[in-house]
Amino acid sequence: MAEQEHEHVRVAVIGSGFGGLGAAVRLRREGITDFVVLERAGSVGGTWRDNSYPGCACDVPSHLYSFSFAPNPDWPRTFSGQEHIREYLEHVADTFRLRPHIRLDSEVEQLRWDNEKLWWEIDTAKGTLTADVVVSATGPLSDPKTPDIAGIDTFPGKVFHSARWDHDYDLRGKRVAMIGTGASAIQIVPAIQKEAGRLTLFQRTPPWVMPRADRAISNAERWLHRQLPFTTQARRGLLWGIRELQVQAFTKHPDELGMVERLAKRNMHRAVKDPELRAKLTPDYRIGCKRILLSNTYYPALAQPNVDVVASGLSEIRGNTLIASDGTEAEVDAIVFGTGFHVTDMPIADRVIGADGDTLMQSWKNGMKALRGATAAGFPNFMTVIGPNTGLGNSSMILMIEAQLNYLADYMRQLHVLGGRVALNPRETAVTGWNNRVQDRMKRTVWNTGGCNSWYLDANGVNTTVWPGTTTEFRHATRHVDVGEYEVVRAPAPAAPTTRTKKKAKVNAA
Repeated sequence: MAEQEHEHVRVAVIGSGFGGLGAAVRLRREGITDFVVLERAGSVGGTWRDNSYPGCACDVPSHLYSFSFAPNPDWPRTFSGQEHIREYLEHVADTFRLRPHIRLDSEVEQLRWDNEKLWWEIDTAKGTLTADVVVSATGPLSDPKTPDIAGIDTFPGKVFHSARWDHDYDLRGKRVAMIGTGASAIQIVPAIQKEAGRLTLFQRTPPWVMPRADRAISNAERWLHRQLPFTTQARRGLLWGIRELQVQAFTKHPDELGMVERLAKRNMHRAVKDPELRAKLTPDYRIGCKRILLSNTYYPALAQPNVDVVASGLSEIRGNTLIASDGTEAEVDAIVFGTGFHVTDMPIADRVIGADGDTLMQSWKNGMKALRGATAAGFPNFMTVIGPNTGLGNSSMILMIEAQLNYLADYMRQLHVLGGRVALNPRETAVTGWNNRVQDRMKRTVWNTGGCNSWYLDANGVNTTVWPGTTTEFRHATRHVDVGEYEVVRAPAPAAPTTRTKKKAKVNAA
């Protein structure tokens, strides 16, 4: 039976958010045009397409939350909203001529490494293809996480996650429950508080909230950035530099964050006059242990008469009645889950089958780990953008993405130099050594010592999410691929003919 032929590409990129589009641009700049971008949805944008909830915006300044190779002089605000960031990503796809490479509605269902052919076989919703190299840029904030609450299946009202907002459902006059107090929740609460008849916030852990220095960027500023591009670069550089100087307080000297805590408390006291409500909203852990949130409207919204704060997590649902862990009850018409994402257990890992027949999820059963945050032992020519321990607690993830794109570019160069059908498989010793160094540095950080239980930690309490250093350090660590950290794998040589075969061949030739 003839072997079925599939489309083959040099590189397959999974996802079309910042990581996926960035990888596509970098490949083109390296002269590689034989690639596809596999996107499960019907348009590009990643998390900035999926998260369209009321009030959705970025908590990183606009000029820092954009590619260095695609500056945008026309950001309308210092902290941009979801619609402007999504528009920016569409612009990147057009400007760098990525559309012909993008396959929409092509969710990746499984990837299998072929040890003989040294390529990945990729099953998608639209068929199968093969690729020499796979770049997974699905992102850690792509698959919503909803807690398993007793009785949720019997709730008669409306239920949805913040990342899957139902815009057809009218919240006006409704009794709404907001579950969670993370970065999405503190934007949603002020946005829907005026519409809801009653809003009940179920708060398992209060966040630290600092003022948000957001404002419209003037026409004069935008004109200046368009006419003199170096002013955009200078603005970006200043924003970056300030955050680089802050890193030591998070990674080496958490006690220095006490002053920041006092500023956050002052921010709360200005808006919340009720001592009982203040007590509910005051965290009992060091600021920075969880991500510091930015808002000027969250506390004022919570102080409104139509808002109730339940200082306990949701534990059970009986009909329309929601019951908190402390026994507090609330009758609601709709439930909005702002409960985060599968960060330390990324679903894509369960779809990737490596050289030994194990999935990446199985390989990571004791915790995610990857060499320089990018490659995992047993998974040749497979690279993750925003992989283990590449997250940030105080700066822009675009900086980390671009550092990993440098690593991708050199990875492709090394494969080209090696020549032929070849793959690079990270050595287990290299992956373990890198991970041990990262985790050793993590011990003194505020994320490990601050006394909180955050989404940075996996099921074993290990921080597999955040990078314990500056973006400069990470960029230096990912500038080049050290081939010594990899096993060079070549396709098996064809078997030498036996003596009998050689003799037969000679007779036939005669």
